[in-house]
Amino acid sequence: MPERRIAGIAVADITGADAIRRLGAALTSDAGPTRLAFLNAHCVNLVRAKPDYRQALAACLVLPDGIGVDIAARLLYGARFRENLNGTDFVPRLLSALDRPLRVALIGGAPGVAERAAGRFGEIAPHHDYVTISDGYFDAAGQAVVLTALEHADADIVLVAMGVPAQELFLVNALNSRHGRLFVGVGALFDFYAGNVSRAPALVRRLRMEWVWRLGLEPARLWRRYILGNPAFLLGILRDRFAPRHPIG
Repeated sequence: MPERRIAGIAVADITGADAIRRLGAALTSDAGPTRLAFLNAHCVNLVRAKPDYRQALAACLVLPDGIGVDIAARLLYGARFRENLNGTDFVPRLLSALDRPLRVALIGGAPGVAERAAGRFGEIAPHHDYVTISDGYFDAAGQAVVLTALEHADADIVLVAMGVPAQELFLVNALNSRHGRLFVGVGALFDFYAGNVSRAPALVRRLRMEWVWRLGLEPARLWRRYILGNPAFLLGILRDRFAPRHPIG
């Protein structure tokens, strides 16, 4: 599979249609579960600080999310990724494109959020069966209960919305073939589809400026991620670009 390494993470350089074909094939394979994650600029900053997160992403198929990783690809390889496959748009697209009826389990978000998101997914892709397992607030003892419930749910796809890096650590370290065939870390997806957080207008998304919209909605929570994080991300990519052993091209 074509890929580009951003901060040492192999990110698939494929179209959304190709990603959907690959994931559809994985759902019928006996090779064991597939884990799907997304990499954006904030994730790159966390990768540099958290070795366990880096290791978790190494066990996932990682798709490019947002303008930050496109800038990184241009600086490091001379061209952007073939397609922006952010999870907020790609996961509903995937559910709609998978025509075989599947059982989809949801874990994460605040209490009640996963249930509302499941209702919206049912409107978008009604041929699947959606089951809410738990919100995202459980301790080690609660995790055992969640895993037992998930095992009994007989899910094909498990969507995990616990934020990075917690969701990736969970789907890599806690989930196995007893829990499903495809595990996806979906970030704020449930909040968007439950109506807790508004998506940016279409024009803002086309301009690749959705991060500005989110910062405006939640400045107290997100200012460090964007105001401090974006310059740190670019500085790190420039250091990688001019590292003596960086493979350009």
